[in-house]
Amino acid sequence: MRKFLPPLIPFVVITLALEWMVRSGLVPSYLVPAPSAVLRALLDNREELAAAMTKTSAAALIGFALSTLAGVAIAVLLSSSRAIQRALYPYAVFFQTVPIIAIAPLLVIWFGYGMKTVVASAFIVSIFPVIANTLTGLLSTDPALRDLFRLYGASPAITLVKLRFPAALPQILTGLRVASGLAVIGAIVGEFIGGEGLGSVVDIARTQQRVDKVFAAVLLASALGLALFGLINLISALTLRRWHASEQLQ
Repeated sequence: MRKFLPPLIPFVVITLALEWMVRSGLVPSYLVPAPSAVLRALLDNREELAAAMTKTSAAALIGFALSTLAGVAIAVLLSSSRAIQRALYPYAVFFQTVPIIAIAPLLVIWFGYGMKTVVASAFIVSIFPVIANTLTGLLSTDPALRDLFRLYGASPAITLVKLRFPAALPQILTGLRVASGLAVIGAIVGEFIGGEGLGSVVDIARTQQRVDKVFAAVLLASALGLALFGLINLISALTLRRWHASEQLQ
């Protein structure tokens, strides 16, 4: 209760205040729906929203998994040589600087409408934090420990597996926390352009002026992002609690 009570109190207060402001006319319901209206939209459209949630979850999870695997592999490659890092890292930054909404129509041309486009959008948006944080962790290994491994004749592969990668794990998990939320955002954007799911529900509800349904879909998308974030936190607790201060202090 000590963990859940502090954020629960502001949520309840804001929800009750918003309900009162909408019902009293201080806030127009066509701009911001009452929380009770959002709850009714969730219940009345539960089958449609559940199907959309399933599609968005699948696309976000696949995109997040691909970005994790590719991001860690790219970071390992970049950390192996300063020349490779200088040559290839700017292309990794490209994924962070180009707005996904600008290239989403190209994804439809390349992959067609459907799951592939949504997964590609989630992947592109979420890969850079994995690369950047993993690379930072790999390059931040204690030089004295690297020298010790070299002194005992450890190969680069052994040094990577037994020293550099474990030392970089806190930074890797930090990158995954950021990427988990971005994967959901990327999936929603992909669904705006060429897919089904919560993004499609939001787009259609917007054209119908169903603000309550828009908020309901956004609420589910936020819940999906929080679930992924919580999963990474659980992995972090299981892997770091015994030896890293970031988890021991919680």
